[in-house]
Amino acid sequence: MKGILKKLCDHESLSRAEANGILVNISNNEYNDAQIAAFVTVYLMRAITVDELSGFRDALLDLCILVDFEGQDTIDMCGTGGDGKNTFNISTLASFVVAGAGYKVAKHGNSSVSSACGSSDVLKHFGYEFTNEVDTLKKQLDQANICFMHAPLFHPAMKSVGPVRKQLGMKTFFNMLGPMVNPSKPSHQFVGVFSRELARLYQYIFQKETNKQYCVVHSLDGYDEISLTGKFQLKGNHEEFVMTPADLTLKTLKAEQLFGGDTVEEAASIFKSVIQAEARDAQHEVVIANAGVAIHCIHPEKSFADCIAEAKTSLLSKAALDKFKKLIS
Repeated sequence: MKGILKKLCDHESLSRAEANGILVNISNNEYNDAQIAAFVTVYLMRAITVDELSGFRDALLDLCILVDFEGQDTIDMCGTGGDGKNTFNISTLASFVVAGAGYKVAKHGNSSVSSACGSSDVLKHFGYEFTNEVDTLKKQLDQANICFMHAPLFHPAMKSVGPVRKQLGMKTFFNMLGPMVNPSKPSHQFVGVFSRELARLYQYIFQKETNKQYCVVHSLDGYDEISLTGKFQLKGNHEEFVMTPADLTLKTLKAEQLFGGDTVEEAASIFKSVIQAEARDAQHEVVIANAGVAIHCIHPEKSFADCIAEAKTSLLSKAALDKFKKLIS
């Protein structure tokens, strides 16, 4: 690791093979916590390259416990996290809305490292039991239209660096990787990223996957989701837009309307009110926006207005709540 750190400190970058090898070594516990912390900190100070990101991703997918849903079309809805905005669990709620609209969601997630409550934290609060048993996940997908894969159960390298990430409390390149390494390799991917540069990297990598339908979003004021607080960028297989909330027939929101609370309990309370369709209009609309664009990712031939309408019906009719209850039970 000393040689690697010297190379990076000399402003050199890693090849795809080198990046792959380092992640393999991390998963084999060949580095101590101080070395891992120093390594990930490098990428807080400089941009990651396509080769580095691709190599890290290759290693995690090669090492992970794969999940085969036997040809079913599924979508993952996962943000990178690390935007520092401490919003409520928008992408997780939007996943249940998409499931309630009749689509299969294979969600990949983790505990939070930079906000009060990540997707794993909120589901655990409601009694969901994490599993990597494929038959159980298939049953959940069949009965609830959604299953949840807690990243550390599938990715030994991620599990190895978990304590270091938690102690750092900042975004690292593992945030960048999370949505890229879903162990079920879903056919569709709706990803929120925390920067325009990362959106470009994601698009470049996803373009090489000819069998994947993808949509990468980034709000220009720094959110790793469609925040409705201003303009957002959308990059898809055959489309690229800068859009406004009005383009989705929705209102522009203020940052304070998206606040996620300071504790898991506060975040869970917001989650419960939204999934029960009893929250404030602003909280409903931001979830509907993300779910609607995810539905557009699945059916790009549909208009954004029609997809938003599907999402709204799913939430307000409590179809999304029904899927949530079935998953938890």
